[in-house]
Amino acid sequence: MSHYKIVIAPDSFKESMTAKEVAQTIQEGFQNIFDEHVIYEIIPMADGGEGTTEALREALDATNYTVKVKDPLIRDIEANYARSDKHQTAIIELAAASGLALLDDNERNPLCTTTYGTGQLINDALNHNVKKIILGIGGSATNDGGVGMLQALGISFKDQYQHEIQPGGINLANIERIDVSHINPKLQDIEIKAACDVTNPLLGQNGAAVVYGPQKGATQKMIPKLDSALNHYHDKIELELNKTIKHIPGAGAAGGTGAALLAFLDAQLQPGIEVVLEETHFTNRVKDANLVITGEGKIDKQTIYGKTPIGVAKASKAFHIPVIAICGSLGKDYQEIYYHGIDSVFSIIEHPGDLNDALQNGTRYLTHTATNIARLIQLKIKGTTIDKEIF
Repeated sequence: MSHYKIVIAPDSFKESMTAKEVAQTIQEGFQNIFDEHVIYEIIPMADGGEGTTEALREALDATNYTVKVKDPLIRDIEANYARSDKHQTAIIELAAASGLALLDDNERNPLCTTTYGTGQLINDALNHNVKKIILGIGGSATNDGGVGMLQALGISFKDQYQHEIQPGGINLANIERIDVSHINPKLQDIEIKAACDVTNPLLGQNGAAVVYGPQKGATQKMIPKLDSALNHYHDKIELELNKTIKHIPGAGAAGGTGAALLAFLDAQLQPGIEVVLEETHFTNRVKDANLVITGEGKIDKQTIYGKTPIGVAKASKAFHIPVIAICGSLGKDYQEIYYHGIDSVFSIIEHPGDLNDALQNGTRYLTHTATNIARLIQLKIKGTTIDKEIF
């Protein structure tokens, strides 16, 4: 009997399992049914947000490092990033130093939160001779246009009194001049690839402040002020750098950090899942597969907009490979995924219950679901030659 190859490439199930744990659990479920004629390849995935460092660390043979940095409210914390000295590449998540998860609900306030700590992580990577930085910019607590990050990297933003502006999104309105002459010289000839899971422009109704401000603690009164401050910031960028980036998709990502990366650091903004697919060499690893299994914590209509399962499915369909998705729960209009490369989807929820139950028992439920899927596939392949034609 010929070998049957299954590629397992899920995202994490947030608050329950990492992407690698999800993949290993799915493999265990399949091994309950299939024998040694099935080979598995585990490729943990992410889409630029939480879990990106973990997914890429394995692919690049990188090591985790801990650095003392400032959190969004300028408090001292320790944050992790990964670095591969072999590939001279750093993998940094903005959320590690400047993320919403670092703040209590009552601390969320984009008027005063900053990305400074993210700049500190970049500096540490530069001090270790990296030539490439992969920066995941999901999950920010900020609306400061990436100015805090840039200040940490040596760029100065002066007010009318020639003082450095204070942290926070509201203080972008005080920028009078920008001085890039003291930027960290190690940024020269560095490739920065920003894994970005949104396409919002910088300003206006679809911009950083209006769309994402509320989840970061912005009240309705704050939002016009934050948007106006970002607008002033962009005016200064146009004036001093002769660059117009406000309409570029992704400029509004991470409270405008996308704009900073474009204007000051010549970064590439790419959908996070595309970055992860490239860096994991997914195409080469999947092309001889018979089946691909992907998934994430929740699958709904939003999944089709740059999320992991669809990125994995599209890459797999280039080789006409069947794709099954497994998720924690199914949301509204999840059926849209069937038009984007996924052939079938399964939720692991076994009975009515609360979220806490699902999170606590996710591994057990996922094992059961994977085993049941394997049983279904076994019905199809019983007595047939295992090859790409089985479906």
